[in-house]
Amino acid sequence: MQGEHWEPAGNGLGTMKENTMARLYYGVWNGLVLDNRGRSAASDPFSEFERFGDFNEGNPIRAFFGDLGFLVFDPKVSLVDAFWRYLDEAAKQSCGRCTPCRMGTVLVRDSLDRLRKGMVPQLDFEGIRALAQQMTETSLCGLGQTCAKALLGALDHFRDRLEAEVATLRVPEQNGMTYMTAPCIQACPSKINVPRYIDYIRDGKPEHSLGVILQKYPMAATCGRVCVRFCEMACRRNLVDQAVSIKTLKRYVADHQKGKRELRFNEDLIAHPLPEDMRVAVVGAGPAGVSCAYHLLLRGYHVDILEAGGTAGGMAAIGIPAYRLPKDVLKSETDIITALGGRFLFKQALGREYSVDDLFQRGYKAVFLALGCQQGTRLGVKDEDPTLAGYEAGIGFLLKVHDHIAGIKITRLSGEVVVVGGGNVAMDCVRSALRMGAEKVHLVYRRTREDMPADEEEIKAAEEEGAIFHFLSNPAAVKSEDGRVIGLELVKMRSTDADAQGRRNVQAIPGTEHFMPCTTLIAAIGQQVQSGVIQSGDGVTMNRWNCVDAQPINLMTSRPGVFAGGDCASGPSTLIHAMANGLQAARSIDDWIQLGQVRFSPRVRMRRILNEHKMLNSDCVDIPVKLEYRVHHPELDPEVRKYMFEEVERTISPEEAYHEAKRCMRCYRIYSVITEHPIPEGAS
Repeated sequence: MQGEHWEPAGNGLGTMKENTMARLYYGVWNGLVLDNRGRSAASDPFSEFERFGDFNEGNPIRAFFGDLGFLVFDPKVSLVDAFWRYLDEAAKQSCGRCTPCRMGTVLVRDSLDRLRKGMVPQLDFEGIRALAQQMTETSLCGLGQTCAKALLGALDHFRDRLEAEVATLRVPEQNGMTYMTAPCIQACPSKINVPRYIDYIRDGKPEHSLGVILQKYPMAATCGRVCVRFCEMACRRNLVDQAVSIKTLKRYVADHQKGKRELRFNEDLIAHPLPEDMRVAVVGAGPAGVSCAYHLLLRGYHVDILEAGGTAGGMAAIGIPAYRLPKDVLKSETDIITALGGRFLFKQALGREYSVDDLFQRGYKAVFLALGCQQGTRLGVKDEDPTLAGYEAGIGFLLKVHDHIAGIKITRLSGEVVVVGGGNVAMDCVRSALRMGAEKVHLVYRRTREDMPADEEEIKAAEEEGAIFHFLSNPAAVKSEDGRVIGLELVKMRSTDADAQGRRNVQAIPGTEHFMPCTTLIAAIGQQVQSGVIQSGDGVTMNRWNCVDAQPINLMTSRPGVFAGGDCASGPSTLIHAMANGLQAARSIDDWIQLGQVRFSPRVRMRRILNEHKMLNSDCVDIPVKLEYRVHHPELDPEVRKYMFEEVERTISPEEAYHEAKRCMRCYRIYSVITEHPIPEGAS
């Protein structure tokens, strides 16, 4: 193996940009033995592996350990202590379902512990190697299959280092940290421990499963209906048959516990209430604002959510039709805020009823801006006039749909409707227009079907309900008569060659202009922050995309004590991203109020390392897996549901949930760093 040809493109490390680099000393990575001992820097053949700099400022990474192997950058690093630390975490995290992992991790850990303390171990290095090999080959989940791989590499190729260490009286303890994750966890913006809540379903404990979700955000039933499923895209089960239906299981847990949710919000869950002057203002009652308020309330703060509209939920309330998200489901989850002692202050619009200055003058210690993006973006074509009868912005149309369902104002469509766009808002407009009485609904998108950013399930549902899709078509002009839209001039597009980033653009094909008649035109190509909400006197900087300029990790804005997240900071995104921002903001606000600064987060830093090095891109399927295709939500028939706003999908049964939970391969991975100095504690 030592003579194996090295291919930099397949090393699994990706590209890292760090100010500080460390020369690789030795290691084993993805089957490749790396040994620079005795070589000069000028003759170093493994320079591509010198990717790690400081973990935190002034604290170099001395060694890194993971499922693909280990890399040592400091010759003084103790492998025995590092592997003890690594296996200690594996033993703590083992689910205990199979003997190799349950017993093997403990026996190997304890033997390494005795070796590092200069004591006689239960197992010598040969015994440790045999047990590590057995764990790797016979464990039933990803944790057991991978947690000893780096150790095996060290035993096979650098045993002299291990033996030299134990020959001393006592191996020194080192600084560092360990971190367990999985592809699904890493892909989730909220970093929910997906395998853990699936384990609880398999164990018949849905209330415990819900508890895992509620640690990260309060809107489990909502997310179980409308999440775009980044976790499922990353699921390693895709390499076998189909991804685990994680969103479906989340909905099952939330719906199964309906009516019992308030039991989880007892006094034991909430921190000791802080003094009355520890008040925080949250501007906007959408998912980001509700999530931030939820986590601040759990920390004991007194929180007011100021909302411009008359109801909580933001775009989840007015922008997601009832056939996808029933309003009573959403309300039951936003009511958590009042159950925890928070307040909603409705009809309070920033820039109209108050300013950011006013909030601080009222005594709030910090402000979180969670305004959302509720102003539509124009098509930017010839003769476009938003005042024309029959012209609708996507968000404005969905607001009319909301009012129609609520009985506030009835809206009926007739004739043919054209929706321009390719995202989830466009899909919601298409499916809603069918339910509002349109004879035909056309979807116009300038790229191909494969390029559409909308959720695949939403695209399929729209097709099943009768929407007519026009790909590689783009509006060139709006046609009107007597102040009313009568159609669109469209031009056909063609895909260009891929650019340096691998993305294809499109260009118009001259001479392909043609007319498409319609009575209603819906522009659903994007949203932005409503103009005039943030004013120059607020001291909050906007960026060139007309979003609030907030730092990506701590969400701080240009004004001290003001934080921003969700769509108003990132541009239109997803509900799960918004709720993740809410949690981020709550942690930062807590630090800001209590410490005057935002703490360094070791777990966030570790996640960045994994992302930048593409650590979880490897094949996690190491043992044969039986083919078992995923469970699907029961659904109303398309010919029935397209005429009604009743919820389309139904909750799966306990039997189906158990079957689906068993498909999870628990692709846990453990990663560890050894650092020069202690890593400061921080928010997780």
